[in-house]
Amino acid sequence: VGEIMEQVLQDAPFYISSGGGVTLSGGDPLLQPAFARQVLQACRQEGIHTAIETAANCPWELLADLLPLTNLVMMDIKHMDPDRHRQATGVSNERILANAARLMEAGASVIFRTPVVPTVNDTPEEIADIARFVHRLGEMANGQGSPVLELLAFHRLAGDKYQSLGLEHGAAHLESPPAEKMVQLAEVAASYGIQVRR
Repeated sequence: VGEIMEQVLQDAPFYISSGGGVTLSGGDPLLQPAFARQVLQACRQEGIHTAIETAANCPWELLADLLPLTNLVMMDIKHMDPDRHRQATGVSNERILANAARLMEAGASVIFRTPVVPTVNDTPEEIADIARFVHRLGEMANGQGSPVLELLAFHRLAGDKYQSLGLEHGAAHLESPPAEKMVQLAEVAASYGIQVRR
C-alpha cells in the first residue's frame, strides 16, 4: 500500500485541479478485498476521491465493506437474461443484479456500464431490458441521486493480450458496433428516463 501511495501522491496536484482521483479496477478489486480496502483507506486519509470498477459478482458483504471508503462505484450489467449472461460470461447474473439493487438501497453513487457486444447484447430489446432495470434501480435510490447507464462499444484491444498468453480469443471475429448503432441504442435506453452516456 505504501508503494502504491507513493505513486498516487505524485499525481495529487492533478486530482485537485481536475476533480479526479483514484480508481481501483483490474481484473476486479473485489478479488482482493482486504488490499483494496487498505488502498481506499489510504486514499481517503489523503482526501483523494476514490472509485472502484467491478463486476459485483461477489458476496454483498465484500462490496458493502468498501462502500464507506468509495465515492463512486462503476459496475457492469451485461445482460438481464440469466441464461444469456451465463453463456457470455460463464456465470449467472442473479448475484450481480441483487448487488446492484443493494448499492442503490445503500445510497451509493453508481455508474452502471454495459459493454455492447455484437451477438451478445446489442439489440434494442436487450438494451431496453437493461435500461428498464436501471430505471427501477433509480426509483430505489430514495432521492439520493439517480444511476447512470454507460454504453461501451465492444473493441478488440484485448486481442494482443490473448495472443501473448497463447490463449484463444473467442471474440476475435467480432467487430465494434457502428457509431450509428450506438446512438440508436443510447436513444432506446434514454427513453426510459435515465441518464445515458456512450
